[in-house]
Amino acid sequence: EVQLQASGGGLVQTGGYLRLSCAASGFSFDDYAIAWFRQAPGKEREGISCIRISDGNTAYADSVKGRFSISSDNAAKVVYLQMNSLKPADTAVYYCNGRRALVGGRVDYWGQGTLVTVSS
Repeated sequence: EVQLQASGGGLVQTGGYLRLSCAASGFSFDDYAIAWFRQAPGKEREGISCIRISDGNTAYADSVKGRFSISSDNAAKVVYLQMNSLKPADTAVYYCNGRRALVGGRVDYWGQGTLVTVSS
């Protein structure tokens, strides 16, 4: 059974930090890119960071660049999102996604979300 288990959300004050975890199981972790998305109330889901497990290549949305850092523990099959200097605008449900490109398409797995609330 494929699972992506996101955890680590919570309530934090402006300027604070949190570390989210995404624990993966049931698929060939090394063949995937793992991404973090977030969705704020009334807004579309936004991709904010991803990491390609095979070589550790990372990418960030401009909205989080310099404040968030993505990393992976490949042996444990866990991807982390370290979030620093949090702002109220970072308040959202955060989801992790596993994606693999295939000939003619792709595979997408989604985990359940974890809520991050940043108070002003």
